[in-house]
Amino acid sequence: MAQIDAFFKLMHEQGASDLHMVAGQQPILRVRGDMEKVKYQVLADDPLKSMLYEVVSEEKIKSFEETGDVDFAYEIPGLARYRGNLFMQKYGVGAVFREIPANILSCEQLGLPEVMKRLALLPKGMVLVTGPTGSGKSTTLAALVDQANRTRKDHILTIEDPIEFVHQSRNCVVNHREVGLHTKSFAAALRGALREDPDIIMVGEMRDLETITLAMEAAMTGHLVFGTLHTLNANKTVDRIIEIFPASQQAQVRSTLADALKAVISQTLFKRIDQKGRAAALEIMICTPAVRNLIREGKTYQIPSVMQTGKKFGMQTLDDAIMDLLNKGQISGEDAYLNGINKSKFVSYLKNPPVDFTEI
Repeated sequence: MAQIDAFFKLMHEQGASDLHMVAGQQPILRVRGDMEKVKYQVLADDPLKSMLYEVVSEEKIKSFEETGDVDFAYEIPGLARYRGNLFMQKYGVGAVFREIPANILSCEQLGLPEVMKRLALLPKGMVLVTGPTGSGKSTTLAALVDQANRTRKDHILTIEDPIEFVHQSRNCVVNHREVGLHTKSFAAALRGALREDPDIIMVGEMRDLETITLAMEAAMTGHLVFGTLHTLNANKTVDRIIEIFPASQQAQVRSTLADALKAVISQTLFKRIDQKGRAAALEIMICTPAVRNLIREGKTYQIPSVMQTGKKFGMQTLDDAIMDLLNKGQISGEDAYLNGINKSKFVSYLKNPPVDFTEI
């Protein structure tokens, strides 16, 4: 048993999402969004490096020593998998681990809207799950892949850095590929995927122009592509994809994206006040003909208005989702106010409203 496994077991017992092990500090857990120090001695650089190197492969250690940071995965059988990042900082080595539950939660267990299940049945197109780091994108994406795995008879190919949730082949055949271990890059894996007979391709992160281009190409050639982006809402997601391309190509990209994109789910996690745990507010944009026209015409700022009137298609804005959680008594007015888009909606829920909320 590796020495660091004791910290992972403590992390699991405390229900923490993340473990921070950094030279010059005590170990720290993130529990329901808050950082809490572990009652343990301050970590020294050399002993910490030895502890971390026990759970990192030689190839990853070599990459870390050359570049100063590296992503990797670690698993404790019977407990959980962990996505880790090793990095250098002022006082020495550091690492952050995110726990990936062994059991994949279904759409029903996560309380996802019914429209989300239908997205897993699409024959082709691109479905994006977006949100800031730590907003639960991977968990939602895993539920979508699981829904497809249980209800379809297809080939699912996942491309991740590193592999997070491990899906057992059920009705579908599932293959997992890890960037750096099984393929050189997301782009290389996507180019290869088109020759590997997939029906569904899950791209862990669409982080550069080449990956986004290939993902759209796959979606346009009859594949269902799931992916993630670090954007805050649906119209910003569309803008982000278009703006990554050179100006001379953006008109063509708008047209291609309008045809390829099927839905954008943007989520924000909140600390629950009614019980222990977190609650997700989901913004859901379905690409109806009206949304496609706005993407083609470069009028993405009008998308929220279409979403307001498109509830019959399963659409909802982030503010409406936050208001729903607020009215159910699951989250605080302060959290709702800080994360809402139109903050005027949430001022009345604050104990001490600011004099001029537009400046926040």
